[in-house]
Amino acid sequence: MKLSAKQVTALLEDQDLLTQAPACDQSFDFLHYDSRQVQENTLFVAKGAFKKAYLDGVSGVSGIVASEDLGFDQPLWLVTDTQKALAVLSAAFFDYPDRKLWIGAFTGTKGKTTAAYFAYTILKAATDGHTALFSTVDRIVGPKPEDKKKSDLTTPESYELYKDMARAVGKGMTHLVMEVSSQAYLKNRVYGLRYDVGAFLNISPDHIGPNEHPTFADYLAHKEMLLDHSDQVILNAGMDHYEEIYQHAKEKHEQVLTFNREKAASQLPDQAPTVLFHSDKTELHDSYFTVTDQAGLSSLSELSGSYRLNLPGDFNEENATAALMMTALAGAKQKAMKQGLDEVTIPGRMLSLALPEHGVAFVDYAHNYASLNALLAFAKKQSPEGQVIVVLGAPGNKGVSRRLDFAKVLSKQADQVFLTADDPAFEKPEDICQTIAQAITNPDLTIHYQMDRIKAIREAVLTAGPHDLVVVAGKGEDPYQKVNGVDTPYIGDFAVVKNCQKELEEGSFTV
Repeated sequence: MKLSAKQVTALLEDQDLLTQAPACDQSFDFLHYDSRQVQENTLFVAKGAFKKAYLDGVSGVSGIVASEDLGFDQPLWLVTDTQKALAVLSAAFFDYPDRKLWIGAFTGTKGKTTAAYFAYTILKAATDGHTALFSTVDRIVGPKPEDKKKSDLTTPESYELYKDMARAVGKGMTHLVMEVSSQAYLKNRVYGLRYDVGAFLNISPDHIGPNEHPTFADYLAHKEMLLDHSDQVILNAGMDHYEEIYQHAKEKHEQVLTFNREKAASQLPDQAPTVLFHSDKTELHDSYFTVTDQAGLSSLSELSGSYRLNLPGDFNEENATAALMMTALAGAKQKAMKQGLDEVTIPGRMLSLALPEHGVAFVDYAHNYASLNALLAFAKKQSPEGQVIVVLGAPGNKGVSRRLDFAKVLSKQADQVFLTADDPAFEKPEDICQTIAQAITNPDLTIHYQMDRIKAIREAVLTAGPHDLVVVAGKGEDPYQKVNGVDTPYIGDFAVVKNCQKELEEGSFTV
């Protein structure tokens, strides 16, 4: 884990990133981009809006990679893109751990985490525990409790990405399942990374705003980049914009594997789906479905059969089918597939609790139009005679388009809504909630305001009758809320509902 000056120059030249290199002959013992992490003899990558003052008083930097001359005395490599340079150098510094792993990746507006956990649990059974996971919720690099940590980004910075891959390889992992966000490509966090299998689950407007993607077209284009960097690709033939995405995939792949719900397959006369699935039954705590390989491909021969999914919601069967296809391509057998789906649990996803005399509560991470719409539609089917009572907010300073999207879903799918705080960041949660409320078009929808999230959940539970469904969306089991730039401790939505359930059982429940 060292980099020589000659190696740095060669790596950057090879990717056409280098505009100026120093005349020096030395080696570096460490690489980083965070001034707080600098060690002795560090090659430092000054990425983003970096200022010279950030390194004031920092000792140990013996080389700099930057996009402009910041006036340091150390040897300087000038590059056209510091994010790409960091990715290239990180891969080399950690000895290309990606080349020692089978890597499957999921992208999509919704379902990435769910599908990744499905595939991870299947492959963990298939590889006797030698599978790692990089998800929005957790990064798991080995079999022990200390090998698991909470994620701060869906797809981490390239340095952390390769560092954790190296840790996984060092702990004997042979396979990796990961989520890849559009931001990962927009920010070049996965520059140069290639996947054995890439799956595109769905697409709908999201992450569009001043600090994210400027347009939907830009968002879609960055999602499609996963297909360009995968050896084999899987597409959901039932998703919006499928034809456009399919044609994009065909440009670089002779074979594009697709899947669809059985009833919807007739809508695609030109490309018969490779795999079909249909629901057998779905209940409050699990669902049952059947998958059939239509194409008779040897690579998918293990997946045809019936499965129990340890998660409710027929919409999760799409994600499960994608995971089955991906793991079949990785060599998993049906025994592992059945075991994985039967045992899978996902923190903060589709957690349900019965509330004595107050119906049933669902806690889910749903945080965009597509996921919230699917969740509320499922909830209504479980109790057609009851009300759907929703607790949600929207994050501040990002994903601004979600606020109007939430209003649209609530207008057609909810009976009551408790608008509350959800990672307000530097915005006032009251302002965010007003934006949502003002866009609601259903006059029969009852709107409540309670900025204390715990109180909002408790008030929703108190309001619910025996046949009603309380849907708490957005936070799942997240242990904090982002408030004024600070990660403020929070017990998590599920813990709040669990406390309500306990108090109702004891007869001590009050708001």
